[in-house]
This record gives sequence, structure tokens and C-alpha cells, in this order.
Amino acid sequence: MGTYRMCVCFTRKFKIKESEPPPDVKEAFNKYAEGGNYMTEEQLHRFLVEVQGETGASISDAVRVVEQVLQKRHHISKYTRKHTLSLDDFHHYLFSMELNPPIGDEVHQDMTAPVSNYFIYTGHNSYLTGNQLNSDCSVLPIIKALKRGVRVVELDLWPNNDAEDGVHVYHGWTLTTPVELIECLKSIKEHAFSSSPYPVIITLEDHLTADLQAKVAQLITQTFEDMLFYPESECLKELHSPEELKYRFIISTKPPKEFLQAKSSKEKKEKSLKGKDSDEQDDDTSDSDSSQHNQDDEDHDDSDHDSRPPGPCPYKCLIAIHAGKPKGGLKEALKVELNKVRRLSLSEQALEKAVSSNGTDVVRFTQSNFLRVYPKGTRFNSSNYNPLIGWTHGAQMVAFNMQGYGKYLWLMHGMFRSNGGCGYVRKPDLLMKVGPNNEVFDPKANLQVKTTLKVKVYMGDGWHLDFKQTHFDQFSPPDFYTKVGIAGVPADTIMKETKKIEDDWTPVWDQEFTFPLTVPELALLRVVVHEYDMSGKGDFGGQTCLPVWELRPGIRAVPLFNRRGEKYNSVRLLMRFEFV
Repeated sequence: MGTYRMCVCFTRKFKIKESEPPPDVKEAFNKYAEGGNYMTEEQLHRFLVEVQGETGASISDAVRVVEQVLQKRHHISKYTRKHTLSLDDFHHYLFSMELNPPIGDEVHQDMTAPVSNYFIYTGHNSYLTGNQLNSDCSVLPIIKALKRGVRVVELDLWPNNDAEDGVHVYHGWTLTTPVELIECLKSIKEHAFSSSPYPVIITLEDHLTADLQAKVAQLITQTFEDMLFYPESECLKELHSPEELKYRFIISTKPPKEFLQAKSSKEKKEKSLKGKDSDEQDDDTSDSDSSQHNQDDEDHDDSDHDSRPPGPCPYKCLIAIHAGKPKGGLKEALKVELNKVRRLSLSEQALEKAVSSNGTDVVRFTQSNFLRVYPKGTRFNSSNYNPLIGWTHGAQMVAFNMQGYGKYLWLMHGMFRSNGGCGYVRKPDLLMKVGPNNEVFDPKANLQVKTTLKVKVYMGDGWHLDFKQTHFDQFSPPDFYTKVGIAGVPADTIMKETKKIEDDWTPVWDQEFTFPLTVPELALLRVVVHEYDMSGKGDFGGQTCLPVWELRPGIRAVPLFNRRGEKYNSVRLLMRFEFV
């Protein structure tokens, strides 16, 4: 019972009711229990196969479900009817986030393709605790990101005489307080594989002199030892797979200046011998748009060296994925060359410009090369941008400020809940295919509807356990409504909402929505609960984002998360998913 004070003399009392099974749950129970008061294990097995789409479920799976439900709900076994579920037991099972989640939690995709065939969970300025201007630099956000499943960590390296190793990590030209490089490296090694065994890529934004680069090489080799991946040649010709690179660390940055200058001299000499003029030089660019230190390189030196060079390895030998942006405009930057894999970094604005005029070239580039997208420099508050622009064009590394929060970060969380949350998601075939006339996927093309997703929002529960009685409203229980929609290619993107249910901690909406999808392989289901307020600024009641291609059909319990993506203890929705 909840009591709300209206004024000095009057109070209102509201009873917090137990969540009751919605009509569809009652109907399913009656059908599969064949009109009886209890559902047997065999009858539950039929329900799992026919309604929940679990065609691989066995009788033993149904037995295990029954045992877990009865153990949790009926502590005194002599008062229970063994091996059967009542309607309330059945409803409890369906509304259990642990027993009946909306997506699986195991790695199930093929992990033997080249790393460039995957979307990779990527952080931006991974060491920052808050905003981009004056927050602290620390190992704590790096650790948190790795535990969430992030597989690409970015470190900005700057010289500093006060550091023991002469190298600090911080956001250059700002007031952010630095952290020592060695602390970051040790933390990465310790926590890298706490949530996923697949490789961690460390992208270095390098502002160092040659002697400090040598020091960094020493620190990296000493810290990661045999776990460090050494490229088989100075220019990577083909990529290994995530499976082959389990528990390995990969370094990606721009080759050092003296290396590039030597390569440039060699190329000029070779071109001169062939009677050709040198027509290009490398330009100085960096992710921060402010660094003038390192140059990019079109690496033509294919001389092999041992996969594990004896003794201390030079800085350039550690760089498995060469990064940079060659001079000559966007067309040159997106040039695909045989037997040469590289990483191109573009700001969010540069990507938008690229896809507006050269969208299919971007897709073609990402079929064999890496594209990293990073936030524009004016996002001082660590906000983020729409990741789907990068994903729909095949960008593997859509770099995000993980310390921020908001709708776009929720999309990032949703994408990487798929494939068991391992941090690598196989790109759909449509982004990797090349047609008979050398055509590739065009995100701007008008496509036919491929499938239709039906989503039914039955009810919600758990707010009264996770929130104070007056959190949403001082004078009455909350008035919840739910927004449901799709984030994906422009043709599929839409949001709809339920009616609001007044004065109820356990709202029952029982509404269905239909979403025709042209590219379900890149669609994310968005769910956001709000508490209605006449001012139009209703309180936030939870959110989740789920990959459509991973949704398990049937009636499912959907856990909700706070603005920062942390799961509530009890808040959840009961929903149904169906593909037609």
C-alpha cells in the first residue's frame, strides 16, 4: 500500500498490486495445459517449441525450467505439486529476466573470418572519466569499458618529463589531468579478457619523439609479452580472424616519421628507375584534427620478418594495422589496394560528407580495410553521434565516448549485446557482397520490405522495488507509457508509443505494433519507458536497445536499463516478438 499526501489534511492511498498474467499468457496456458490447472513438463516443451520458437529445446530443457521455477517460488517443496507449473508459476517463468531473456548470451556467429569482417566495440579517448576539457584521466574508465566488452581502446600519448617513463596519456591541448602510460597498459592487460576472449586493439594517437617511441615499444613488449600480436610483414597483407587472435593485443597507429621518410625515399627511387614521377606525399593528420606529428604512409615494403623478433622490437615492428589518411582527397583516401590492409580515420562530419557523395566507395573500402569514425571535436561534454551512419556503410570501428550517455550510446550498447556480448559482431553479408557488375550495397537505395516485426508490449513491473515511492510523482503513483521503435536505415527508422496508464506501478498496456523492415540485418529495436507529465517533461523510466536479428520469438521478459546503460535490479517489461 502506498500513501501520498495531497495537502496538510488529506492523503491518498494506492494499493500496489501483484502483476497478473495478461490475457495472451492465460490463453497460452489454457491451450498448452489442455484446460487443466497445471502444465506438465511435456506440455511446457510443446509451448517452448511452438510459441517460443525454441526448435532445439528438449524435454530435459523443459524439466530444468520447471525445477528452477519451483525452487524459486516454492521453498517448501512438500506444499508444491511436483513437476508441474500453475498459471502463476508459468507467468513467473515468462516474466523472469534470467530464465526467459529476449536474446541469447552465447557467441554463435562464425568467428573465423578476417577481423575486418566484423563491427568492433570501440571506445574514444578511453582514459577520460568525464568531459573532454577538464576531467580526470584514469585507468578506471578503461577497466569499465573492457568489462563491458569494448575491444578497441584509444590512448593519446604525449611526452612529459614528470612521468616515470616520460610518457603521459591525456587529451592534448586541454586541462585534463594525465595518467601514466604504464598504468594504462597494466590495467588493459589485467582486465582485457574479463568479459571476452577476443582480441583487444589498442589505437595510439602518438605525439612522441623517436626516443620516446622506442620507450613505448619497450613498455608494450614488456607488458604484453607473448600476448602481443606481431605483424608478419611491415604492411599487413591479410587479416587474421578473431578466433585466431584470441587473448592477443593488436597495436594500430601511424608509422613513425623516419620509417615513412625511408619508405618514401625507396618509393621515389623505384619510381625513378621505372621512369615515373613521384606524384604523392603523405600529409599530417590525426584524429584530434590538431596533431602535426605523425605522417600516414602507403606502405610498399613487403619484406617479411619473424613473427616474434628476438630482443626488443622497434616501434614500427609493433604496428599491425597501419593508420593514416593519404593526401589527394577523399577518392584517394578510399582507394582499395590489393595485398594491403590499412585503417582510415574520419570524424563524424567527414564521414557524413563521404557517404553523401561516395557512399558505395565507403562500403567497398570497408570490405577489406578498417574505417574508424570518431566524434567531432566540439563534443566537449562527451556526447555521441548516430552510429548507424557508420555501420550501414561497413565501418568497423565506430568510436564512442563510453563515459557519456544518451540515445546514441544506447544504440551502441544494443548493437554489442549481440553475439554473446563478445565485442565482435559479424557484418551482414549484404555489406560484404560484390555483385556481378562489381556493385556493392547502397544504403541510399530504395529496397523492398524483407520481413515484418510484430512487437506486443504487455506490461511492466519492478519500478516500486527500484525507485522511491515519490520518485516519479509526489502525489500519486506514476503514469507510465512506452515508446517502441526501430533504429536502422532511414526507411526503417520510426518510433511509436503506447497509451499512458494512470496511477499504476504495474502498468498493463497490451498493445501491438508492426514494423516493416527493408534491412533487418542492421535494425535495432528501441524501447523507452517514460512517466507522463503535463508539462511535457516526463520522467525517465528505463530503456533498452536490442538487435533485431538476435530477437528470440515468443513472449519474453525484457530488462530495462538506466540512462548510462546500467541494468535495473527489478524493472522489466513483458513483450512478444513475432516475424511475419
